[in-house]
Amino acid sequence: MTRQLTGFRIRERRRELGLSQVAAAREIGISASYMNLIEHNKRPIAGRLLRRIAEVLALEADTLTGVSERRLADELVELAAEPLVRAGSLAGTLDERSAGDLAARHPGWAQALLAFHRAYREQSQAVGALSEQLQRDPFLRDTVHQILTQLATLRSTAEILQSVEDLGPEQQRRFIAIMAEESLRLSGVAQGLAGFFDSEQARTRPATASEEVEDFIIERGNYFEPLEAAGRELARALEGRGDTPMSALIEYLGARHGVRVVSRPPHEVAQAGRGPASEEGWRNLCFFDEEQRHLVFLDNASISTRRFQLARLAAELGWEEVIEREADDPRLTSKAARAQAFRALASYLASTLLLPYERFQADAVRTRYDVELLRQRYDASVEQVCHRLVTLRRPGREGVPFAFLRANPAGFTTKRFPLPGLALARHGHACPLWAIYGSFQTPGRVIRQLAAFPDGSRYLFIARTVTKQPATFQEQPFLHAVMLACEEIHADRTVYADGLDLAAAQSATPVGPACRLCPRSACLHRAEAPIVAPRPRDGG
Repeated sequence: MTRQLTGFRIRERRRELGLSQVAAAREIGISASYMNLIEHNKRPIAGRLLRRIAEVLALEADTLTGVSERRLADELVELAAEPLVRAGSLAGTLDERSAGDLAARHPGWAQALLAFHRAYREQSQAVGALSEQLQRDPFLRDTVHQILTQLATLRSTAEILQSVEDLGPEQQRRFIAIMAEESLRLSGVAQGLAGFFDSEQARTRPATASEEVEDFIIERGNYFEPLEAAGRELARALEGRGDTPMSALIEYLGARHGVRVVSRPPHEVAQAGRGPASEEGWRNLCFFDEEQRHLVFLDNASISTRRFQLARLAAELGWEEVIEREADDPRLTSKAARAQAFRALASYLASTLLLPYERFQADAVRTRYDVELLRQRYDASVEQVCHRLVTLRRPGREGVPFAFLRANPAGFTTKRFPLPGLALARHGHACPLWAIYGSFQTPGRVIRQLAAFPDGSRYLFIARTVTKQPATFQEQPFLHAVMLACEEIHADRTVYADGLDLAAAQSATPVGPACRLCPRSACLHRAEAPIVAPRPRDGG
């Protein structure tokens, strides 16, 4: 798909400039026949040749390679795996090439299709959630039964009043009183039901908000120079404060923003009605009480968690305008999406303080991207280090381009940042053979895997589980897994390629993107039949 989009774009741009194939090839420094092969997706281009073609055509290299269009095409392929499409007349007629054609030639139409698909999924999820609540929630079940009973009583009473002509005045007053009483009860039940649906318990979160934030971050390359600069400003503001980075942040928050940092045992928080299960803010084992100006940590919050959350709060309070300017993007169409983007960018700014770009990038290169060494050196968590590695995209000082994926033991993807060419499923499960799922079998150990995809591309996967420690004996540890992935060409820059024969075919595990999108018909691990017809391999 990469060649297809690139070749089409080169051909269209050459025609816009009024250049013949022969003239363009002469300026680029290649033969006309080779230029023809490139435009018809028969030869890959990269490096110096890609930069030269971009220079001649007066375009950015990233525009030629079509990162955003490739992502659109990947999402269109995923859309084709929806049961609604699979059951229709289009089943079996959709392939990767046609998805690439639509994304390259009509990106606006592709985005419109995906927008409708997201809206459809959001409504389906809301209906599904409410249907499940109706079946399982005793309050809803009893309330609906009450409504039906009272409606039946009202209807029966109204029919008597209408059909029985010889009712005396006393009987009429009695039936009217029954109707008034039942109407009052019905009104109370209806108000209770409305209150339930307005409560947090019944609220469903729009799927599109997180997807819009994800698209926004991906389109920006997960690199925000204004936030990197803000992180340097925050570091200067902390100079001369405290004996440790954490104490410096606590002193800064108290002096600059009047924030007091306290710790509480989980049972006290639960008794106060602000337990982790009922308050979303406790998901990170802390909660900021804006009214009291208290940042409250649960006692079991780790040092790395405390440092990061202190830094994030300092970012939110001190650099709110900078973050809001970065989050002012047309791709964020809802209040929920903008709020989520604000939190994500505040976390980004916190990482720039705790893992400064220049020093962290130099250490990453020096340690050959050894996550454990970097974690120890910066007193950070594994996930914090992995996130920062993905953001090393400063022009002229880039790190290894990594993809990132996080999943829970059920296989559900909870966070992702894909790479051009490596499509990470936005919905559902990825291939069960991926290292991230195998890591659950050996908790705490790093699992490396050279993965070979059906299209011939190969990636190095690095995965391990991460455990959030329980607060009490009765509480279960929370386990999830994180994974970094890079193209095989970058693998030997990392410590994780040591001992792997990257040239040997048998060193790689045959995998796919997901069962529904994988053409490996003989795979013993297949859970679903493929829906998208495989694209023929490019020649040459």
